[in-house]
Amino acid sequence: MLRGAVRHSGGRAAAVLLCSLAAALAALAEPAVLGRSLDLLLAGSPDAPRWVALCTALIAAEVALDALVALLTGTTNARTTAWLRHRALGRLLTASPHHAAARFAPGDLATRLTANATEAGTFPATAAAALATVVPPLGALAALLLIDLWTAAAFLAGVPLLVLLLRAFARSSSDTVSRYQRVQAAMADRLVEALSGARTIAAAGTTAREQRRVLAPLPELAAEGRTMWLVHGRAVARSSVLMPLLVCVVLAVGGARLASGDLGVGELVAASRYAALAAGVGAVASALGALVRGRAAARRTGELLALTAVPHGRQALPAGGTGTLELRGVTVVRDGTAVLSGVDLRVPGGATAAVVGRSGAGKSLLAAVAGRLADPDDGCVLLDGVRLDRLAPRELRREVGYAFSRPALFGTTVGEAIAFGADPAGPAAVRDAARAAGADGFVERLPDGYDTRLSDAPLSGGEFQRLGLARAFAHAGRLLILDDAMSGLDTVTQRQVERALTEDVRPGTRLVVAHRLSSAARADLVVWLEEGRVRAVGPHRTLWRDPAYRAVFAPTGTEDA
Repeated sequence: MLRGAVRHSGGRAAAVLLCSLAAALAALAEPAVLGRSLDLLLAGSPDAPRWVALCTALIAAEVALDALVALLTGTTNARTTAWLRHRALGRLLTASPHHAAARFAPGDLATRLTANATEAGTFPATAAAALATVVPPLGALAALLLIDLWTAAAFLAGVPLLVLLLRAFARSSSDTVSRYQRVQAAMADRLVEALSGARTIAAAGTTAREQRRVLAPLPELAAEGRTMWLVHGRAVARSSVLMPLLVCVVLAVGGARLASGDLGVGELVAASRYAALAAGVGAVASALGALVRGRAAARRTGELLALTAVPHGRQALPAGGTGTLELRGVTVVRDGTAVLSGVDLRVPGGATAAVVGRSGAGKSLLAAVAGRLADPDDGCVLLDGVRLDRLAPRELRREVGYAFSRPALFGTTVGEAIAFGADPAGPAAVRDAARAAGADGFVERLPDGYDTRLSDAPLSGGEFQRLGLARAFAHAGRLLILDDAMSGLDTVTQRQVERALTEDVRPGTRLVVAHRLSSAARADLVVWLEEGRVRAVGPHRTLWRDPAYRAVFAPTGTEDA
């Protein structure tokens, strides 16, 4: 991921490098020009003003170049961060929802796509600037050698200490940064859980307990943060002690050389300045620390790329197909256990099939496989004779629709939430779908009707679910899958929706995950699942003769009847 980020921002990073190098070269030239200017001023030479002007120009150039580096760094960081987020989010959204949810918790994902991506986005510009930070120490050391070998030797005696300091800093910093980011992600995940369950927490009166749970990793985070900055602080403190000592040693040697007449005043000033530049380990350590943090953050963000994107084909469904759904030998394994095992099923085009079974029988997983929200580990699924994994993605999502028990609504307004889809529905289709889902009445009573902002719409659970149904109806294709999508509706409303689904929504095949006896009774055929296998398929009245089938509805059968 870092290599890709560097390639993506290569031009801007190169500009950062060139400007940083130019600023470093200006900084390297300053001591020599300053020393020469001082010698000329002391000698009263008529060339002194020209050298002073040159010195002023170098200082102005360095300031301007530093400002340009800051501007380029900011824009490069922003562009790189955006690229990293787009790439990671794109892989996340093209992967199977089950695989993404199983591997990454919501809070962890948010941290990887926000804080970690931002930190990783600084890597190209920081790497370019870090290359330039090496120039002043190396150039200053070369200048010291040219000015006087004895002052250069005095400085070189402390170089091994500088190298050991940088090596220890890089090794310690990498470990502490990784631990800090992991604890930060754990806290974010707990916070997301608490926010999503805020009503339950308030109703249970466990606010204080949840606050303690969310903040429980805070001491560990603080400890890791202190360790991280302690490592950085120690490196800076040691360099702050080492640098003046080296400069003092160089000045002492240079002073002795000046007293013996082997070194001039200007050369001594230049040597002292070059010694300070050569000992500039602080800038190198700071850049190294930023690179370590960026690399650790990129590793966390890049783990999203390990998700496997769902492959698609390029085929289209036959024109005029009725939506015949077939599952052939479908097996789905989760954590080493077959949740669906050898499922063979055929739902004729235009029929309504109710999927029933006890909790854990595999009903929702069957619904997910039927519309390719999950792929089987063995077997295949066909729609009108074409395997779903060979369909073009747009064709698949245009012809296979879903409604869920807890829908997620996207868009600013209620109307936009219903229209949301690969091909957004028009205003007339939105209203027709809302009427079919029994939602038009309460939507019209909202302050601005279909233009009411979702955040301002006080929706009950059943109303929320009806908006999800309306969105599915507005985009109904030849196969419509309702995964317990009417569980929040009262019996009268459910019957109205089922009638509208038959009469007012585009004709096609319906696969309905049902818990109510009435839903099974109204379906053309019932698919009875038991422990991940199809126990029987047939009309409800035929299956009702089996006491085991009646037992599936035992808790609700009397009420529905």
